[in-house]
Amino acid sequence: MKLDRISGLLPDGTVNVLVESPRGSRTKYEYDEDLGVMVLDRTLHAAVYFPAGYGFVPGTRSSDGERLDALVLGDEPAFPGCLARVRLLGVLAIATGHGREHKLLGAPVGEPRFAEYQDAADLPTHLLKEIEHFFEVYRELEGKDMASLGWEGVERARAVLDECISER
Repeated sequence: MKLDRISGLLPDGTVNVLVESPRGSRTKYEYDEDLGVMVLDRTLHAAVYFPAGYGFVPGTRSSDGERLDALVLGDEPAFPGCLARVRLLGVLAIATGHGREHKLLGAPVGEPRFAEYQDAADLPTHLLKEIEHFFEVYRELEGKDMASLGWEGVERARAVLDECISER
C-alpha cells in the first residue's frame, strides 16, 4: 500500500483512517511503512478489547513523531488495513509518560446508525466513558501509565488534525 498517495483530510471535510486494529479485538496491529504491510505487534496484556476500530490518519504527524491516532465507530469490526472514510466527532486527550496524545473519534460516512451524531457531545455518555476507560487501563499491565484528560468536540478535533497535517 502506498501511503504517500492517501490523503488524510479530504476536500469534503471527511477524513481517511487506516484501521490497524479492529473493534472487539485484543490484537494490536501496526502498519509498517518500510514494508508496506500490517504487522502483528502484540496481544493486549489486559483483558480488554478495542472499543472501536483503531488506526491513524495518513499524511499526519503528531508532536511525538507518530501519525495521529483515530478511532472509527461501528457495529462491526473492520479488517486490519481497511481504509475508512469518517466524519470527525471529537477528540480524546491522553497524558502518557511521553506527554500528551490525541485520539480522534469519527463515524463512518454513509453509516445510518451514526448519521444523527455531529459531535462527541451527541454520543451516549457511557460510550465515551468506555473508550476513556480502555485507554486508561489497556497498557497498565505493561507498566505504562496513561490518564484521560477528557473529550472535546468536533472543532477541537479539526484543530488537532490541522496541527498534525502541518507537522508533516
